[in-house]
Amino acid sequence: MSESSKSTNITWHQSGVRADERATLLGHGPGLLWFTGLSGSGKSTLANGVARALHDRGVHTYVLDGDNVRHGLNKDLTFSAEDRVENIRRIGEVSRLFADAGLVTMTAFISPYRDDRAQARAIIGEAFIEVHVDCDVAVCESRDPKGLYKKARAGDIADFTGISAPYEAPENPELRIDTSKDTLENCVAEVVAYLVKRGVIE
Repeated sequence: MSESSKSTNITWHQSGVRADERATLLGHGPGLLWFTGLSGSGKSTLANGVARALHDRGVHTYVLDGDNVRHGLNKDLTFSAEDRVENIRRIGEVSRLFADAGLVTMTAFISPYRDDRAQARAIIGEAFIEVHVDCDVAVCESRDPKGLYKKARAGDIADFTGISAPYEAPENPELRIDTSKDTLENCVAEVVAYLVKRGVIE
């Protein structure tokens, strides 16, 4: 897919409700927490833990999970390098809309390539917060919640990130959290504290 739009004769219509008006109504600013890490690192668990903690504080949230999105919006995509790029591009665009709506959104995607995450940051803008769920591949493989590492080692899954395909760790993420060294409760608290420090929530 080219970088330029394939659609023609289209015009962007500005919303009749401003972003600051939405923030006033919701009681908080928008935020996009982009959780990236290996399969089994705890991205979805952490994202949902943060969503629950924020919801309990009255913050409007939503979680975009990699597997869930591939059941619908991205069900036409494979796990090839090309389709992974398109997968992240689409999620970036959806996330931008969620941020524009004023929500605090969590995305849980392996998103293994730095260039793709940089593209997502460029699409989403200042609401983008990269969270590297930093967990050693050996720990992820020992967890193997979906049995994917076992299949990858057996050669049943090609291009599996961390085994037969690369993962490019973030160089300067806003947050880096090692889920192998701390409890879920503490990891969630660290993310929430960052959102307070950044001024997204009170």
